[in-house]
Amino acid sequence: MVELSPSPAPPSGGRWRAVVAVALRWGLPVLWVLWAGLAWWVEPRQSTEAQLDRDLATGQVVAFQRASGWADDGAYWGSRPRPRFATNGGMLVWTVPNGQSRYILDATPAWDSHLAEPDPSAGAPPSWREAQLATISAAGSVDGDPGQRMGNAAGLLAGVLTLLWLGRLIVGAPPLAGSRWFWFWVGLLPFGTGVLAWTYRELWKPPQAPVPGRGSGWRGFGWLILAGVGISLLVSVARIAFGTTVVPG
Repeated sequence: MVELSPSPAPPSGGRWRAVVAVALRWGLPVLWVLWAGLAWWVEPRQSTEAQLDRDLATGQVVAFQRASGWADDGAYWGSRPRPRFATNGGMLVWTVPNGQSRYILDATPAWDSHLAEPDPSAGAPPSWREAQLATISAAGSVDGDPGQRMGNAAGLLAGVLTLLWLGRLIVGAPPLAGSRWFWFWVGLLPFGTGVLAWTYRELWKPPQAPVPGRGSGWRGFGWLILAGVGISLLVSVARIAFGTTVVPG
C-alpha cells in the first residue's frame, strides 16, 4: 500500500493575502453601494416655495439654514456640498424628518429669520413663513439634524472605501492592467466609478500577466479628464430627463 503524503499547507502569508483579496473583492462594492444609497438620499434637491409652505404647515421642517450658495471640496468624489451660511442669503435649505434636504432660491428674508422675534425697526410684520421659521430656529430640534447625521455616515463610508482602495493600491501587489499612477488618477473619477473600475479590472477580472504597455500615469490623467467630462454630461442629461427628484444635485 502506498501512503500519500499530505500536501503542504500554504504559508500563512499566502493565506492572509488570499483572505484580504476576497474581502476587498466583495467589501469594496458593498461599501460603494451603501455609500451611493446614502449619498443619493441626502443629496439636496431643488424644491418650490409651495413645498416649503406645505412642510412648514405639517411640521415637517426639523432644521433649516439660509445660505448664499454651495461650498464643495470638489477634488474628492466623496465630498458633499454644504450650504455656505449667510444670515440674509437668498437660498433657503431645510431638512425633513426622513433626512432629505430641499432648497429654494431667491428666498431673501424680509427680516433676520434666525431671531425668535421680528425686529420692530423692520417696519412690516413678518410673513407667516418667516414667523414659522423663526419659531423653529428658537425651539431647535430635539433629535438634531437627521440629514447631517446621514451625510456624515455617507462621508465615513466614502472615506473607508478610499482608504482601503489606496492601501491596496500602494502597498499591495503591483496592478496588472495598469500602473499604480494610472489607477490613482482613474480612482479620482466622480461618484467612485474609478474605484469600481479598479475593483473590477484588478480584483474580479485580472489579466493572467501584466498587460504589455499597461496604462501610465499620463494615460490615467487623460482618462480622468475625458471620463470625468463624460460622466458630468451624462448626469446633466439624466437630470433633465428624469428631474431633480431622481437625479438630485
